[in-house]
Amino acid sequence: MSAMSNSNFDRRSVLRAAMGLAAAGGLAACGSNTGRSNGGGAGAGLTQYFHAYGEAGTEQAIKRYAKAYKGGNVTTQWITGSNFESKLFASLLTDKAPDCFEFHPQLQMIESGQVADLTDLIDPVKDDFNQADIQSHTVDGKIYGIRMIDDPQFFFYRKSLFEKAGVEVPQTLEELAEAAAKLTTSKVKGAYLGNTLHSMVNPLIWSAGAQHLDDKNQIAYHTDAVVDGFKQLRKLFTSGDLLLDAPTDFWDPSALNQGLTAMQWCGMWAMPQMQKALGDDLGIFPFPKVGDAGKLSVYNGGWSMFVNAKGKNLDETKEYVKWLWIDQKEYQEDWALSYGFHIPPRTSIAQSAEKLKSGLPAEGVKLFTDYGHFDNIGWTQASITALEDVLANSVRKGGDPDKELTKADAKVNKELKKLFG
Repeated sequence: MSAMSNSNFDRRSVLRAAMGLAAAGGLAACGSNTGRSNGGGAGAGLTQYFHAYGEAGTEQAIKRYAKAYKGGNVTTQWITGSNFESKLFASLLTDKAPDCFEFHPQLQMIESGQVADLTDLIDPVKDDFNQADIQSHTVDGKIYGIRMIDDPQFFFYRKSLFEKAGVEVPQTLEELAEAAAKLTTSKVKGAYLGNTLHSMVNPLIWSAGAQHLDDKNQIAYHTDAVVDGFKQLRKLFTSGDLLLDAPTDFWDPSALNQGLTAMQWCGMWAMPQMQKALGDDLGIFPFPKVGDAGKLSVYNGGWSMFVNAKGKNLDETKEYVKWLWIDQKEYQEDWALSYGFHIPPRTSIAQSAEKLKSGLPAEGVKLFTDYGHFDNIGWTQASITALEDVLANSVRKGGDPDKELTKADAKVNKELKKLFG
C-alpha cells in the first residue's frame, strides 16, 4: 500500500535506512510497554506499529482485526506523516518498543537479534506462500517475518493519448524515450518517473539483464548494459519530456489522474484510484528492456510483519501474529484488496480473489508473475544509497555513470564485507 504523506521522498528507502542504521548499531533489549502485563502470560496487552497508509479505511481495518482477537488486548500505534521510522526505531531502543511491527526484510535486523524467528509459524503453510516472498525472508533456513502484501510497480498510461500520438507500448528504454517525446505537448509531459527518480534504479538493473548481487553475494550490477541504461535515462532527463517536481511523488496517482503526464511509474496499490478517474483509458506495462540482453521487469515492493524478539511478550505476540497473518484468511484478503489493490502473498487467496481475476488487475498479476523481482535481503541501505547516488550524479548531474558505479562499488563492497566477511 502506498504511504501517502505530504513529503516527496521514497518512503520505503527512508524506512529501510532508519532500520539499517538502528540494526547495524545493535538494539537494546526491550521491556514492558504501556498496557502490557509485566510478566507476560494469558491476556497480555500487545502493541503493534503501522505507518499511516494513504488508502481510506486502512486504520479502521487493522484496528478491527485486532479487536476481534480473543487472545489478548492489542493496541495499534498508527503513525502518520514521515514519523513512522523515527518513532519505531527510537522506541526499539527503549522499554516502550512494540511487540510487532511492519517493515521490510533486512539482514541487519536478523543479525542484531531484533526480529524473531517465525519458521515454526510459517512452516505448516509455507507452500501456500509465494515462494519468492519466503526466500526474501529466509536466512540460514530460518524465516523471519510474514509477508502481508505484495506491491508490484509498473508504468500506467493513458491509452487515448498513446493512440492520438501514434505511440505503441514501449518494449525498450529507447522506445520509452521516443514515446515520451511524441506524447509531450504544451500541457502534458510524456512521462513521470518520480521526483527523485530513485524508483528507477532497481528496475533499470533488472531490465539490463543484471542483478544487484550474484549467488556468491558479490557485485553483479556493474555491467555495460547498466552503464548504458543510466546514459539513456540522462538523455531522457534532459529531453524536456519528463514531468519534474510534481506536487506528489511517484506513489501517488495524481500526476496521471490530473492529466499532467501521459504515463507514470506507480504501484498497483493506486490502480483503483486510477480506474475511477480514467476508466477504460488506463493501461499498464512493465519496465522496458535495456540493451540486447535486456528483459522486461516489474519491481515488487510490499510490507511484512515482524515480531520483536527482545520484547517480554514474545510467545503471546507470535500467537497473535499467527492468528492474524496465518489463520485469518478473510482478514488477509480484506487487507490486500479492499483498500487499493495488492497481491496477497498467500497463493490460495490470490487465486480465489475475484477482484484480481479479470481486467487490468488480472493483467497486473500476470506482469507480476512473469517479470517480478524481489529485494535481496543482503542489500543494505548503504548499498541502496550508493546506487541512488549513481543515479543522482549521472542522470541528474551528467556525470560518467561508469565512474560513478565504480565509486559505488567501493561502498557496496564495504557493506558486503561487514555482512558476509
